[in-house]
Amino acid sequence: MGLTILKVEVGNPANPHITEGVEFLVDSGAIYSVVPAEILKKLEIKPIAEEEFRLANGEKIVRKKGIALFKYGNKIGGADVIFGEEGDSTLLGAFTLEALGLMLDPLKRELKQLPMVLA
Repeated sequence: MGLTILKVEVGNPANPHITEGVEFLVDSGAIYSVVPAEILKKLEIKPIAEEEFRLANGEKIVRKKGIALFKYGNKIGGADVIFGEEGDSTLLGAFTLEALGLMLDPLKRELKQLPMVLA
């Protein structure tokens, strides 16, 4: 199975005109997106909480969490974001994909439009 890499603009919802381009590994198995903390600090995105995660080896880690704006083409949405630390992968998670109205086709490893239903 191949990897899907995507360049997405990340910004502060309070100042959406200033963004930073970030290359992400698209991981629909990840709930949250992970962006290096230096980029989020540069965009003046502040942490609002901490979240505990369990790694594949069983180790528990804690990371700061905030809210970021994500732009991809003509798509724009806001989602929770994890402040990545040294050694963390830069990931685009399921919440962000949904906020952008996109989904990852797991077989073709391509992004597709999510059917939008108001019900």
